[in-house]
Amino acid sequence: MTSRRRTGYDGVVLAAPTTIPYERHSERSAQGWLARALAALLRDARLDKGAIDGLSVASFTLAPDSAVGLTQHLGLSPRWLDHVPMGGASGIVSLRRAARAVQAGDADIVACIAGDTNAPGAFRDLLAGFSRFSQDAVYPYGAAGPNGSFAFLTDHYMRRFGVTREDFGRICVAQRANALAYPHALMKKPLSLEDYLGARMISDPIGLFDCVMPCAGAEGFLVMREADARAQGLPFAHLRAAIERHNAFPDDPIQERGGWAVDRDELWAMAATTPDAIDLVETYDDYPVIVLMQIEDLGFCAKGEARDFLRAHDLTTGGTFPHNTSGGQLSVGQAGAAGGHLGIVEALRQVTGRALGSQVAGARRALVSGFGMINYDRGLCSGAAILEGDAP
Repeated sequence: MTSRRRTGYDGVVLAAPTTIPYERHSERSAQGWLARALAALLRDARLDKGAIDGLSVASFTLAPDSAVGLTQHLGLSPRWLDHVPMGGASGIVSLRRAARAVQAGDADIVACIAGDTNAPGAFRDLLAGFSRFSQDAVYPYGAAGPNGSFAFLTDHYMRRFGVTREDFGRICVAQRANALAYPHALMKKPLSLEDYLGARMISDPIGLFDCVMPCAGAEGFLVMREADARAQGLPFAHLRAAIERHNAFPDDPIQERGGWAVDRDELWAMAATTPDAIDLVETYDDYPVIVLMQIEDLGFCAKGEARDFLRAHDLTTGGTFPHNTSGGQLSVGQAGAAGGHLGIVEALRQVTGRALGSQVAGARRALVSGFGMINYDRGLCSGAAILEGDAP
């Protein structure tokens, strides 16, 4: 059976990028972080709560509540509701679904919010029950959490494509340079390649600076029709294209590519653009190996060529390939499911000329990609979107 091509997202825009500053640890509940995100969205967009008739929620630590329980906490009465439990892909998936709801008239303004808390010890408890795969294939071997799984993926990728730790270090060092100008980044100490290579090993070949730091925080944005954004006087970005794919290439013994490779041609065609026309890229970066996969699978270079691509480009905000311009999770921190929204929020700020840190000169088109739900030897969820700022 031949799949139909996705229809475009004409008339749908994003507005009101919102970040609730991260904290290393917090006793505040996930509900509290999400409530703060919604309040900030309403304040920045100059909207009453009743104007929000759609809600999309992503959170790992919201239990025992779900999105529907959160509506009572927040005093909302939406006519469209979604709960997206897809980790680092949740932002893209939330955006796609919200955009379709707006197009269909099921909602006028959708608040997409993501947030998690991080009380001391909570991350360990979260990992203990993350998935049946983690319980069966990771914990019995004494390798709790994602570090062991990503060490497995990283080692395979390095052997397969000749990538070195120095190559991964280029990503981490450039993102730290970007983070120094971003006010909400938790990592504020400059990082050199020597610092990166000299850091202690966590799970060979993954070192300290290859790992995101769990924290608490929240991110959010609004999805609405262009006419409504203009009427409200809000800066906005058009959603030009978006894709998602789950459990791509299931026959690969170990993941070395993701679902982006399946759908990227449709992504570029829908947006009527090419990789060369993109002004900045926001990849999901829980570990550097996934960044390389995204650069390749989204068409910025061929499979196996990301190593040479990195060596030929400057990834800082003023460089030839501005990448994770806020510093990404590797320097900002990973606030649970909010990590899947961080890139969207940053891209939205950049293409509307309102970066909180360093502004990419002339930024108008951004690509954002997501990746989530690592089991043992792969992550299951992937997605990407292309945003374009409103022409002056």
